[in-house]
Amino acid sequence: MPTNGTHQALRIQFGLINCSNKYLTAEAFGFKVNASGVSLKKKQIWMLEQDEGNNSVVFFKSHLGRYLLANKDGNVSCEAEKPDTDCRFTVIAHADGRWTLQSEPHKRYFGGSEDHLSCFAQTITESELWSIHLASHPQANLLSVSRKRYAHLSAQEGELSADSDIPWGVDALITLIYQEKKYSIQTCDNRFLRNDGKLIKKRDQGTDYTLEFKAGKIAFKDHEGKYLSAMGPTGMLRSGRNSKPGKDDLFDLEQSHPQVILRASNGRLVSIRQGINISANQDEETDQETYQMEINKETKKCILRAHTGHFWTLVNHGGIQCTASEIDANCMFEIEWRGRRIAIKANNGKYICTKKNGHLASVSDSVGSDGKFWYTSSTGTICTDSVIPEDFYLEFRDHGRLAIKAKNKKYLRGNQAGTLRADADEVDNSTLWEY
Repeated sequence: MPTNGTHQALRIQFGLINCSNKYLTAEAFGFKVNASGVSLKKKQIWMLEQDEGNNSVVFFKSHLGRYLLANKDGNVSCEAEKPDTDCRFTVIAHADGRWTLQSEPHKRYFGGSEDHLSCFAQTITESELWSIHLASHPQANLLSVSRKRYAHLSAQEGELSADSDIPWGVDALITLIYQEKKYSIQTCDNRFLRNDGKLIKKRDQGTDYTLEFKAGKIAFKDHEGKYLSAMGPTGMLRSGRNSKPGKDDLFDLEQSHPQVILRASNGRLVSIRQGINISANQDEETDQETYQMEINKETKKCILRAHTGHFWTLVNHGGIQCTASEIDANCMFEIEWRGRRIAIKANNGKYICTKKNGHLASVSDSVGSDGKFWYTSSTGTICTDSVIPEDFYLEFRDHGRLAIKAKNKKYLRGNQAGTLRADADEVDNSTLWEY
């Protein structure tokens, strides 16, 4: 296990696409299934579960929590509350990355189109071939199962290396791009991983992979039928020699939580550099001033994790330390958004403030804010100290990317000096912002 990684592997959720380019759909009425979905939405999402006694047997669970089943006559539905004998399938992976689902007890193949689905075919045709479309956020951290290390962009070596104990910083972020039923792995500097280990700016045949699942893990198969693996002393990711995925070729996808740097009211950065007490007393941004925000799905409260793997926690007399190794109520904080600033409330119901010595303490009953707004100056520079709000227009241009237009009808872009200006006439890479 990595020393400080979260190691919370994403549940493998996906869509199944038939030869007519339609998604397998689980309907609530009558627990029927069809292949009529034109896009990947809630009813088209499936989860893979493996049989504990036989790793070659899998179950397909719908968004309703019911299991896909095929009886001896080939009739298919999705009504089983628990995985029984008729829910047992084996997956046959083909060279082009598509799957065939075979009923394990009845040895027939699942396929069809629209409302005419069955699991009665004795041979595999186009109708029994399914493509896989992952139903998870495309940005994630990638963990090598055999090395127990995370992949990150090694700028000096110009490679994607699985040698990091923790997935910390933007260099540990990868983006899975789905196109034409294949996946590409994109690094944080917008380059693509080719099967020979090189990072290139444009996709080609060598950057396309199909996905295979084994024991709940993911393998990436290239166009030559070989699998991506972590190789050499640095764990460089490239295709090896295996034609079947072994342990060295398996990966976990883990959720990439937002990582932030916090500047306190005294203008200093919140840091753990001085020890267990969290203080706002630094001016340089390093890992010791970076925190990972993990939001609890039930309570919506936030956990703040440091690069050491420890969590912020409320201690005696309202103090805030970074010492917790297990999550409890004192590690949960409420985040209140106040314009471009946030207020943080601890488990004692008090707001965190900065003492004169820089230490953070949860002792305040109220919170203040300067209430200032962005505005566009006459030169196009974006300033942040206006008392009057100004409208900006958001244009959603691409998946996960938007352009921002100011009142001068120009698009916002950041220049090399780090200044934000509204001076662009066209939308290009410099004016697209990720959200």
